[in-house]
Amino acid sequence: MDQITGYVDHIIFRNEENGYTVFVLENDDGEVTCVGTIPFLTEGELVEVEGTFTLHPTYGMQWQIEKLREKAPKDTESIARYLGSGAIKGIGPRLASRIVAYFGEETFRVIEEEPERLAEIKGISARMARRLGTQIEEKRDMRQAMMYMGGFGITPHLSAKIYERYGEKLYAIIQKNPYKLAEDIEGVGFKTADEIAASVGIPADSEFRIRSGVLYALQQGILEGHVYLPDDEVYRRTCELLGVDTFDLDEMLINLSIDQLIVVDNMQAAESEEAESRPVRRIYLSAFYYMELNTAHMLHDLNIRQDVNETRVRVLIDQFEAEHQMTLDEQQKRAVITMLESGILILTGGPGTGKTTTVNAMIRCAIAEEATFLLAAPTGRAAKRMTETTGYEAKTIHRLLEVGGAGENEGVFGRNEENPLEADIIIIDEMSMVDLPLMYALLKAIPVGTHVVLAGDKDQLPSVGCGSVLKDMIASHAFPLVMLTRIFRQEGQSDIVLNAHRINDGEKIALDNQSEDFFMMQRSNEAVIQEVLLSLLKEKLPRYLKVNRQEIQVLTPMRRGALGVEQLNAFFQKELNPPGTGKAEVIYTDKIFRKGDKVMQIKNNYHKKWEIRGKGGVVIEEGEGIFNGDMGRVLYIDPEREILEVCFDEDRVVTYERDELPELELAYAVTIHKSQGSEYPAVILPLLTGPRQLMNRNLLYTAVTRAKRMVVIVGRREVVWKMIANSRENRRYCGLSDRIKEL
Repeated sequence: MDQITGYVDHIIFRNEENGYTVFVLENDDGEVTCVGTIPFLTEGELVEVEGTFTLHPTYGMQWQIEKLREKAPKDTESIARYLGSGAIKGIGPRLASRIVAYFGEETFRVIEEEPERLAEIKGISARMARRLGTQIEEKRDMRQAMMYMGGFGITPHLSAKIYERYGEKLYAIIQKNPYKLAEDIEGVGFKTADEIAASVGIPADSEFRIRSGVLYALQQGILEGHVYLPDDEVYRRTCELLGVDTFDLDEMLINLSIDQLIVVDNMQAAESEEAESRPVRRIYLSAFYYMELNTAHMLHDLNIRQDVNETRVRVLIDQFEAEHQMTLDEQQKRAVITMLESGILILTGGPGTGKTTTVNAMIRCAIAEEATFLLAAPTGRAAKRMTETTGYEAKTIHRLLEVGGAGENEGVFGRNEENPLEADIIIIDEMSMVDLPLMYALLKAIPVGTHVVLAGDKDQLPSVGCGSVLKDMIASHAFPLVMLTRIFRQEGQSDIVLNAHRINDGEKIALDNQSEDFFMMQRSNEAVIQEVLLSLLKEKLPRYLKVNRQEIQVLTPMRRGALGVEQLNAFFQKELNPPGTGKAEVIYTDKIFRKGDKVMQIKNNYHKKWEIRGKGGVVIEEGEGIFNGDMGRVLYIDPEREILEVCFDEDRVVTYERDELPELELAYAVTIHKSQGSEYPAVILPLLTGPRQLMNRNLLYTAVTRAKRMVVIVGRREVVWKMIANSRENRRYCGLSDRIKEL
C-alpha cells in the first residue's frame, strides 16, 4: 500500500449519508483524484492518504483511499492555505495571509491557546477573534467525535446529528447508555445502538437494553401497519429480539409511561384470543395513541347533519342523468342526497359499481348549488385518474395540505387547524390507501361544517402505512354509509369485473380460458414462468391489445424469490433493455439504471422539481413533487456526472443526481401493494408459491382490479383457488373503531 501527501484542493462530490467522497489532492507532483469513505474532510487541509491507484471505466485513474490522516500544517504556506480555504467562516485568502504574516508558524498555537491575540491584526475585533478561536476548537472536537463514532460504523451524516445534539457528552452516553441515541436521534435505530452497546461491554440483560427493545418492538409494529400492540405481543417480540427468556414487563411499561414515551391503554384488545382469560392491555407509542384518539374526536365533530331540500336535489340528479344519458340507481341517488345532508359520507363499492359516476353526480349538484369543492387522492396516479374521470383538478392529499418541501418545513403541512382548507365539499378517493397519520393531518385542516366524502373500495388491501382507517370507520357504524353493489359495466360482459366480485365473495372463478379478457396459463416451473412472462410482456400482449409495452404491468405478491420483484426486474432488464454500444448506464450499489428502463419513484419527494418540455427542449411548464408509486422511463443518462433524466406520465421530466438514485427502482415488475391506486390496460400475475398469510383473497382481488382490459395469470390454478379460499388478512391492531364507538 502506497502513501501520498498533499492538500485537499477541492471536493468534487460528497454523500453526507455514508461519507463517500471524491476530491482532488494537490502536491508537488500535480493533482490526483481520490475516492473513499471519509468521515470528515474540508478543503485546504493537509492530509496523508494510503491506498492504491485504480482504473475507473469512465473517470480514468483514481486513488482508492484505504486510510486518511490529517497532518497539522507546519510551514506558513500550508497554514495560510488551510485558513484561506473557507474551512473557517470569516477568514478568506487575504485575511489568512495577514494572520500568517503576523504570527508565522505560531499561528495555530495562538488561535487555539490565545485567540484574543488575533485582535492585534487590523480588521479583526475582539469578538471576531473569540469566534474564530471557537470555530477552530469546535472543528477539532467535531473531527475527533466523528472519527470516534466512525469506529462504531456510524455514518458521517448521523455522527454530525449526534454531535450537534450532545456535544462532548456523547462519549459518556455511548459508554453508559448508547440506546439513548435510538430514542433521541432520528435515523439511529435499535440495531445500531445494540451493536455499539455490545462493543462497549453493556450486558445483554441491561435495563437500558430492554427498555430500548420494547420501544423498538413498538416501532416495528408501526412499520407492519399496527397502531398498537397487545401487551403479550410486546413481551413476546421483545424477548425474541433481545434473546432473553424473561423480564419484568410491568415495571418497564411503568417507567416508559412515566417518561411519556408510551401509553398503556386498558381497553381490551379487540378479538383477542386471550380476552376470555385475562384483560389484554394495548401498548401505544405516545404519538400514535393521541393521533388515534384525536382522529376519532375530529371525525365525531365533523359528523353533523344538515337539513336539505331532497326534492330539489332529485331534480338536479334528473338533470345530470339527462345530460349524460344515463340512469342512476337509488343507492347512487341516496349517496348524492346524503353528501349534502351529512358532515361525513362513506361511499364504497367494488369495480364497476358506479363510484366514479356517483362522484360526478355529486360534483354536478355541488356546482348547481354554487358550493365550492376540492378533490384529492392519496397518490399521484390516483389523483391523475380522478382528474381524468371527473374533468376537474384533483390533487394528492399532500399537495392539498400544502406540504413543505425543503429545510425545516420538509414534510410539514401548511394547511392545519390554524390555516384550514376552504371548501364546502371535500371528496377523497381511494380511501383504503389512507393511513392514520395522513388522515389525522387531513382532518386537522377540515373545519366543522364542511361536507366530507370518503370514497373507496373497502375490500382493497389496507394502506401501506399504519392503521386501517376506512375499514375502522365502517366497522364503527357511526357514519352515513352508502355501499354500491350493482355492477354497471355490462358492455361486453367484462370477466375482469365479474371475476373480481366472485373473488371478493369467495367463489371459485373459471380458469378455462373461455374468456376474452381473463386468462390462466398453467405452469409450475419458475424458470419457465419467467420466460412466459417475458413473451407476454415483450410481444403477445402489446400486439394483441395494441398498446405500448410500458403500459403493461407485471404484478407479484413478493419482493424476493425467482418470481419476486427483485429477480424479475433484473431478468426483464437483461432481456428487454440489455447493455449495448452507445447505451448509457449508471451503477449505484447493486442497482443498474440504463437508458430506456422502466422505473418507479419509491418515496415522496415534495420538493423535487419537474418540467414539461416542448419542441426543441424548451421548458413550457415547471412544478415540484414526485411521489411514491409514480412510474416513468429513463430518458437520458450522463455517465460522467452520474445523473439521469426520467420522464413521468409521458411529459414530466425529472433530473436525478447520484445521491438521489435510492429513490428509484426498476419497475418492469412491482408488488401488488405498490400498485394500489393505479390502473393498467393489462396485468400479468405470476402466482406459484408464497407464504399463506400473504397469499390471500384480499391480495388477489386488489391485483385483478388493477386491470382495465386484460388479466393473465401464469402459474398454478390450485394457488389461485387457495387464495380465494383464504379470507384471512394479516391482522392489524388498530383502535380507531373503538375510539369512535366510545364517543
